[in-house]
Amino acid sequence: MKWLKMFLLLVLIAGCGVAGYGLYLYDAAFDTAKEMYQPGREKSDLRRKDVSVEAGDPISILVMGVDERQGDRGRTDAMMVLGVNPRRDSVLMFSIPRDTRTQIPGHGPDKINHAYAYGGVPLATKTVEQFLDVPVDYYVEVNMKGFERVVNQLGGVNVHNEFAFQLEGYQFPEGNLHLNGAEALKYARMRKDDPRGDIGRGERQQEVLAQVMTRAKNPVNVTRMSDILRSLGDNVKTNLSPDELQTMTRDYRSAIDQIEHLKVQGSGERLDGVWYYIVSDEERQRITRELNQQLGLF
Repeated sequence: MKWLKMFLLLVLIAGCGVAGYGLYLYDAAFDTAKEMYQPGREKSDLRRKDVSVEAGDPISILVMGVDERQGDRGRTDAMMVLGVNPRRDSVLMFSIPRDTRTQIPGHGPDKINHAYAYGGVPLATKTVEQFLDVPVDYYVEVNMKGFERVVNQLGGVNVHNEFAFQLEGYQFPEGNLHLNGAEALKYARMRKDDPRGDIGRGERQQEVLAQVMTRAKNPVNVTRMSDILRSLGDNVKTNLSPDELQTMTRDYRSAIDQIEHLKVQGSGERLDGVWYYIVSDEERQRITRELNQQLGLF
């Protein structure tokens, strides 16, 4: 399940604005941003006008952790939506369970994580927009390479584990834990022993992501930021331009101080022999209202 390095871009946004040897970090961050940048962003059909990071507009970001396979585009093993509002200094964050049944344009009803396999980033983005009826302004596509190194460079992460479990030789007792990179990856990957399945795993993903973003802001880590930037490299692709990323490091960082987590409620159901996560129309409308409010679209 190769997914969790999705949040390396958020490390960049969270950490690069820390005071210190600023000019060096500015240049290093800009070079990294150029390496990650995938041009060609178009305004969402659900936007009346384009958003502007330079103007400090609230934006939505679709973060996709891709399970890459040789000779295969792969599937999104995780999808996370962030509504970032610098005017409210807040982030709304939620995971879309990968088995969620939805309409994939041109392919009919299927699991939402198959959209990427059918049509890459464009179709995955369009599918999420259709599922939520909310514009997706930007995307971040990430693979796992280097995840453990980044967490270790940040000094690990602190989590609260709701119940004891083990995975592939790693033990996770109940309670407050400090995890290194390898442990954080296993902690966030576990699904089969969680009674809530993908929902529980999604919450652990969000918990680790929030911890990484918070620790990246810590002045203690400023001297490690150049190493962290070098760890990004080919692991992250995004349609946020280098200039937009630089603006976000300055103007959007304070939003990370207030992160609200949502749960996409649903139930498991087997249809024609295939297991799906079913999200009701009422639940989708609830998520849509929350995200629209966060983005100031009412």
